[in-house]
Amino acid sequence: MSIVVVGIGADGMPGLSVASKAELRRATVIYGSPRQLDLLDDSVTASRRTWPRPLVGALHSMLDGVDGDVHVVASGDPLLHGIGSTLIRIHGADNVAVLPHVSSVTLACSRVGWSVQDTEIISLVWHPPHTGVRRGGQAIVLSRDGATPAELARLLTDTGRGDSELTILEQLGGPAELMRRSTAREWAARPPGDVDDLNVMAVRYLPDERRFGSLPDDVFAHDNQITKQAIRAATLAALAPRPGELLWDVGAGSGSVSIEWCLSGPGCRAIAFERDEARCARIMNNSNSFGVQVEVMDDAPRSLENAAPPAAIFVGGGISQPGMLEACWDRLPPGGRLVANAVTVESEAVLAQWYSRVGGELRRFQHYRGEAVGSFTGWRAAMPVTQWAVTKPGMT
Repeated sequence: MSIVVVGIGADGMPGLSVASKAELRRATVIYGSPRQLDLLDDSVTASRRTWPRPLVGALHSMLDGVDGDVHVVASGDPLLHGIGSTLIRIHGADNVAVLPHVSSVTLACSRVGWSVQDTEIISLVWHPPHTGVRRGGQAIVLSRDGATPAELARLLTDTGRGDSELTILEQLGGPAELMRRSTAREWAARPPGDVDDLNVMAVRYLPDERRFGSLPDDVFAHDNQITKQAIRAATLAALAPRPGELLWDVGAGSGSVSIEWCLSGPGCRAIAFERDEARCARIMNNSNSFGVQVEVMDDAPRSLENAAPPAAIFVGGGISQPGMLEACWDRLPPGGRLVANAVTVESEAVLAQWYSRVGGELRRFQHYRGEAVGSFTGWRAAMPVTQWAVTKPGMT
């Protein structure tokens, strides 16, 4: 007994391969959304079941009480941000067979003339709209519904990307296929009210301001409470982000470390802890501008107990606050990394005590910038930064 997932396009049964048609015609039970089930013709005699809510519980129990294979019909390629990947994760690859259709990403790229390997894929089906914002490049963006293009267009316009080129592709591969082109600014100002729920967007982000490596300070909104570029680069190197990991950014200021963490690898996300309300709003605006997932929580250490456990913690502020490092250390899982930066004598003393207790590495950074001295150039020293970096013993 296994699960067979069949991908289907907007053209329905006529667009399926012989093998996919045969699977659906031999099925006794087929799960899918109402729209996908409606694409099946009368040659499919199986019992049709729409997905119940909550969906996750249904996916775990869908083999219960069923004699024979269970079939699922899904849009396009079920392994591309689709139900196929979820079912494999739950039931194992040996128990799930997938017959993919041409994906909406491939179809969209073919319509706009883009190479798939040069195109980012972004899903807004389950993620918030701001995660579709980029500072350059091109992407196929999977929409949640017909309102998604207008939401993304407004965000692009609000974050200085109003010149971005949008191509909205509806009912791809079906008889009602429609393609519309606009700039983000134009679409945000006059969004059509008849966009089909089955749509994807091809977005060329303009202006292209992509930068690799540590970002300049002036790309972030801040009130000078920001880990400066050179120190931020050293801090990210010490934090050593890995794909899919969660960072706690304690005393986040502008959120620059959180944002660079999220940009460093696929699936990286962050929680920024900040007590100042204006800075909290600034962190959200900065994260929206870069299209990353940064959750903002209020004052640490009190709020740490309510947060998901991190892979790494950065403490950029509040080191001398009683109980701060203790709370961070207690919540850090074995094998997790903690990095703390200090610029005051009092904070340095706290880091030195912790270094004596649990080890790690203690570093001190001093850098200078060339500035005008009359008609000449001299060196002006920035405040020295003491950094403590440690990995908690043991592994999860």
